[in-house]
Amino acid sequence: MNSRVQKLRKQFAGNKVDAILVTQSVNRRYLSGFDGSAGFLVISGRKAVLATDFRYTEQAVAEAPDFEILRIANSVDSWFPGLLAEMNIKSLGFEAGDITFQFHRQLNKALRKKRLAVKLVPVNGLIEGVRAVKEPGEIDLLKKSAALTDAAYETVVGHIKPGVTEKQLAWELEKSLRESGSQALPFEIIVASGPRAALPHAKPTDRVIEDGDSVVIDMGAKYQGYASDLTRTVCAGTADDMFKNVYNTVLKAQKTAMTVIHQDISGKAADGSAREVIQKAGYGEAFGHSLGHGVGLAEHELPRLGSNSDDVLTDGMVFTVEPGIYISGWGGVRIEDTVVMESGKARPITRAIKAKY
Repeated sequence: MNSRVQKLRKQFAGNKVDAILVTQSVNRRYLSGFDGSAGFLVISGRKAVLATDFRYTEQAVAEAPDFEILRIANSVDSWFPGLLAEMNIKSLGFEAGDITFQFHRQLNKALRKKRLAVKLVPVNGLIEGVRAVKEPGEIDLLKKSAALTDAAYETVVGHIKPGVTEKQLAWELEKSLRESGSQALPFEIIVASGPRAALPHAKPTDRVIEDGDSVVIDMGAKYQGYASDLTRTVCAGTADDMFKNVYNTVLKAQKTAMTVIHQDISGKAADGSAREVIQKAGYGEAFGHSLGHGVGLAEHELPRLGSNSDDVLTDGMVFTVEPGIYISGWGGVRIEDTVVMESGKARPITRAIKAKY
């Protein structure tokens, strides 16, 4: 944890702050090890404080040994100005993407009440940028999470057949994940069949799967806080020529991207490699989302692989590669793997079987 804090501190000068207030729960856990649901980190060049209430102080002492633990009450007035004065903070960065307007007003009011001249500076992506490159231990945890997902999918894939409902499949998948050791799932499992498979983020319903339906399953596990993300598409029953054409186009797009992705490629270029395959097949307008996203303590984090992304992919990053085609009234196909950049190449850490058509 201390090395992560040191990496963050190196960002202070460039952002013209001498400390940062961390409010986002995943960032709080990443930097301190504390995974309680309430608390704040205040990190300066010399000091690191975890402020939390009486419910979590004992937990904080155990989980965040590198931090000074401050027990606080609910009111910001009671601790915030005093802590900043004690730490001699003059310019405090805050996570602009996480703090609400109302809470920002409360912070300012507390500082004015104590006549403390501290400038609050909005910052974005400082901690997320550090998190994007995973440590070896994090990659090990991500691989274990991926293995849980693979096993659950392969346990249930044989149940995908006409007559089963989307909700039944989703429950079998969740049950398998939890029984094999997953923590609370990082996101709600997607099971979408037939025309509903054209909805990239469809929720499972009581729809009964029919013969020839495209069935999209998007699922993930969580192991010691680290997520995985996997999507597979299968045809229930007999696959027609339309399904085969769409499926094999998506599979080719994913394989192409996996081959093209290399050290220092941009997220935009990675996305473009898969998008070109789909466009040439005549389905360009049907691929409406980005190619991928980072995976770690959060199921969606940096880097971004998309048509507007300048993020540079480097060794140690873990992200998804998930092209898809979605056709209103017919259905859709998405194939997704979580991969790690190692030795300049994208190597899958999800390995669940892919159907062949």
